[in-house]
Amino acid sequence: MDLLFDSFWSALILLLHADKELLEIVKVSLTVSGVSTLLAGLAGVPLGFWVAFGRFHGRAMITTVLHTLLALPTVVVGLFVYAFISRRGILGPLDLLYTQKAMILGQTILIIPVVAAFTITAVKKVDKRYRQTAMTLGANGFQTAMVVATEARYGIMAAITAAFGRVIAEVGVSMMLGGNIKGFTRTMTTAMALEYDKGQFVLAVALGIVLLAVAFGVNFILNIFQARAQS
Repeated sequence: MDLLFDSFWSALILLLHADKELLEIVKVSLTVSGVSTLLAGLAGVPLGFWVAFGRFHGRAMITTVLHTLLALPTVVVGLFVYAFISRRGILGPLDLLYTQKAMILGQTILIIPVVAAFTITAVKKVDKRYRQTAMTLGANGFQTAMVVATEARYGIMAAITAAFGRVIAEVGVSMMLGGNIKGFTRTMTTAMALEYDKGQFVLAVALGIVLLAVAFGVNFILNIFQARAQS
């Protein structure tokens, strides 16, 4: 217990002094995860709408696949992307391996199913009368989708928040595609794993505190918006 308390207090001191290495790691994590979440949102939300509104053969199967991919291990995504961007891969000439771009690519692939699956659920919960009324008033497909999106906005925000929570805390993709390079591709989770292996717990604990604070802050903001909508 002494080790835990000593590490905790030392971590707090590290945070109060705004340690340069700590801030650099946090910056990389937020940048990579933020961009990944943005790209996944741009791809996953339209995909969710397409599946929710579509009337085509195989729609149920696509929904099942998306729900299955929610449990997709990060190392599987890492291996898949690595096979494409390694020197012997199709995208090898682009020299993406062990860069933030590779990490963003892997994380985006990881969370597109999260955004899409949760968007489908959010859209389906919207009363069908909103869509029918919009179509009756002459709205085209895009305008109708915007009406539904407005009603489902908090569910969509929750989908994006869940996706961000998935990537900010993942290790496999970041480690395999980023290489855990100090000052360049080292994220909070990969740094925590490294510090643990070294037997140095202070930085790991400090990063854990920051990680929990970020997750709490994002969800706190989401809950504020949802509470205002219900009031």
